[in-house]
Amino acid sequence: MRGLEKSDFHYELPAGLIAQAPLPERSASRMLVVPPAPAPFADRGIADLPGLLQPGDLLVFNDTRVIPARLHGRKDSGGRVEILVERLLPGNEALAQVGASKSPKAGSRIALDAGGEAEVLGREGEFYRLRFHVEGALADWLQHAGSLPLPPYIHRAPGADDQARYQTVFARHPGAVAAPTAGLHFDEALLQALAARGVERGHVTLHVGAGTFQPVRVDDLSRHQMHSEWLQVGAPLVEQVRRTRERGGRVVAVGTTVLRALEAASQGGELRPFTGETSIFILPGYRITSIDALLTNFHLPESTLLMLVSAFAGRERIMEAYAHAIGERYRFFSYGDAMLLWPA
Repeated sequence: MRGLEKSDFHYELPAGLIAQAPLPERSASRMLVVPPAPAPFADRGIADLPGLLQPGDLLVFNDTRVIPARLHGRKDSGGRVEILVERLLPGNEALAQVGASKSPKAGSRIALDAGGEAEVLGREGEFYRLRFHVEGALADWLQHAGSLPLPPYIHRAPGADDQARYQTVFARHPGAVAAPTAGLHFDEALLQALAARGVERGHVTLHVGAGTFQPVRVDDLSRHQMHSEWLQVGAPLVEQVRRTRERGGRVVAVGTTVLRALEAASQGGELRPFTGETSIFILPGYRITSIDALLTNFHLPESTLLMLVSAFAGRERIMEAYAHAIGERYRFFSYGDAMLLWPA
């Protein structure tokens, strides 16, 4: 029997369905409800979520905060450079993607348009290690010097609205270079409606990396190497999950990053507090045990995130749901609509 291949997760998406901007209201998004087969799909709205959950259920959110991670500069030779910070490190250092006509060499410096310099220390895998010679701490300096790193499929420069809308209303811990997009649908009114319904709320932190947009470059998925991301699942969240299970409630992950975090913290067989790196690759054949339902956006063809949701709800079911969503003209990707998935 052949193993899974990248082409097993291909679908054709009309370019006009890729959302280029957020809706005026966060909670105005549509939501495709995908129960186990053979139950039919249901075309709903994200505002219907409280009625689809039960008192005692637990929604788990990712409270990471997107940093203004995109910078521009010039090499000593005069060539233009684009820097996308992937991860902040101690000592004003960072791992970053560097886009230039010729790869910069260790020891070279990049004069930044916003002031200061980035010194190239060397390569670490697909990233460059840079030391920033700027005024103050790098994290603080980026707040006024960097620009928001909108995803590559949004074909415009970030505007004033994006500063708020490409950030969840519960974002707390800076470190992500991409938003946990399922959380973008929630505004204070929807959170209050969920609380009034008796649905509890918990948080993990996973700093989403630029690797989330990296294409899978091998056909044989057993040879794919996942990117690594930093996460924290705290003891309070573990206790919330335990209490939810005891009372018969359901654990609902808001986004694939939450699912990745919970599965990474469950590798010993049960959910435990965990702080560190994960490069977990979840695809069909992997048994997901940490959640009972998943709220997520629509994902790119042949992406690891599409493989992850297929592991949860079944590949054929997911591909049917995507065909339905395309037919009904749902909005796709970061600023798009949502799906509520129940396990296969």
